[in-house]
Amino acid sequence: MNIGIVCYPTFGGSGVVATELGLELSKRGHEVHFITYSQPVRLELLNSNVHFHEVNVPEYPLFHYQPYELALSSKLVDMVKLHKIDVLHVHYAIPHAYAAYMAKKMLHEEGIEVPIVTTLHGTDITLVGSHPFYKTAVTFSINKSDAVTSVSQSLKDDTMRLFDIKNDIKVVPNFIDLDKHQHHFTDCQRAMLANEDERVMTHISNFRPVKRINDVIKVFYRVQKEVPAKLMMIGEGPEREGAEALCQKLGIENKVIFLGNSSEIDKILCFSDLFLLPSETESFGLAALEAMASGVPVISSNTGGIPEVNVDGISGFLSNVGDVDDMAKNAIKILKDPKVLQEFKDNSIKEAKRFDIHQIVPFYESIYNEALVNCISI
Repeated sequence: MNIGIVCYPTFGGSGVVATELGLELSKRGHEVHFITYSQPVRLELLNSNVHFHEVNVPEYPLFHYQPYELALSSKLVDMVKLHKIDVLHVHYAIPHAYAAYMAKKMLHEEGIEVPIVTTLHGTDITLVGSHPFYKTAVTFSINKSDAVTSVSQSLKDDTMRLFDIKNDIKVVPNFIDLDKHQHHFTDCQRAMLANEDERVMTHISNFRPVKRINDVIKVFYRVQKEVPAKLMMIGEGPEREGAEALCQKLGIENKVIFLGNSSEIDKILCFSDLFLLPSETESFGLAALEAMASGVPVISSNTGGIPEVNVDGISGFLSNVGDVDDMAKNAIKILKDPKVLQEFKDNSIKEAKRFDIHQIVPFYESIYNEALVNCISI
């Protein structure tokens, strides 16, 4: 099958999932074409089954904002015709599903029918999509897709509540390639992060307000009073400066390391003892799953799709959003006793296996085949 994948090529969860999905599909014999404005960050190696096609947006002084959707639609039409793409899998309702529908309509005029599979990831629904300016377009894009998936039951419920959806939405959770989390780093490398008697706590995100970065700092501040520890902060975003100022105010700036966007996440997680994810909302919580796959228990909020990933009392603990005291108490409970910590580490790996890529990708293959059979003719 020739599959076109449209996604954001950034460090965000949707782009990572789309890229990993495409790579796994290529290993299963499919020809995969990534169509986006730059090469996805996780797409390190192109091969005979994996191709990247850049969407160029010409600069026209007439436009205050350059029309990416128009450029994408045109590129999709060209790529479907040139590479005989069987199905388009777009990640995010807007602008990608919207642009894909316009491409489908143009292709129909030439006698070519191509089904659209749309995967909803979260912010396209809960933040952007629910805005009155975009709600009509999002509803239209979802209902005009030949198949729709969401990465969690929570996100499906939100979508059905916020929009007038006539289409069926299948829940296909995010996934992880567990083979890539079989680490073989040496103990001496851990010394670069912390002393032997210190626990390593980690947070990874885009440092947006929804991630509640200051809560990460506040939880760590309480924990380090009871347990010697260092905190690794991975990522970039608007909340970083405020978080660094809070560390100085609390006098823990020498215990918190801001690493920015890192290409060594696997190594950092390998030596981490606890992962913090106190987000205001998460459609799934891919960062938590990546931590669990590395044997790192998770202290998180109980919002959105996170409880579908992090099992309370098994792979970590769940707390109400903003309850930093409870999060800190649970973190200390795990970190203080080496036997308890090891039990949670082992459980984290077991729970992560539910989301192994080799179990999830066949669901997408089935959806593609079904969409091909039931392709909606315009």
